Amino acid sequence: MMRAWILPTLFAACGVLVAASLFARGLPGTAVPLLLFFALLAGLHSPLAFPRSIGSAEARRRSAVDGRPVVYWRAGCKYCLRLRFRLGRDARRLHWVDIWHDPDGAAVVRAAADGNETVPTVVVAGRPHVNPDAAWVRAQLSRST
Repeated sequence: MMRAWILPTLFAACGVLVAASLFARGLPGTAVPLLLFFALLAGLHSPLAFPRSIGSAEARRRSAVDGRPVVYWRAGCKYCLRLRFRLGRDARRLHWVDIWHDPDGAAVVRAAADGNETVPTVVVAGRPHVNPDAAWVRAQLSRST
């Protein structure tokens, strides 16, 4: 879906506009760092900052086999981004489902959060946990292996 790319595109466009304005005024020393900053923001808020997403049904199947938690997320969510970076390398061991790309995943999240699409929602052993602490998620991950 394209809406996952709206925020990163806006960050990139703003960066280009601000940098172009500063270059036109003869301030390349200020323009380049600002352009890099906006490019960083665009990258962090894009789906590229997260491990590859799979479908909700496949994530549940894999979780049943290996016991690893399933994380339901969406691009542009600062809480999802915070969880992703606090997990560090351990994030790659989880099963990630982008609710904007998977209607079944969005339904799981709505069922767990009283009809709201509150993410990140982490499902461990069939029980959903809305916006859990990264240390708790890491502990659940260590129990599964």
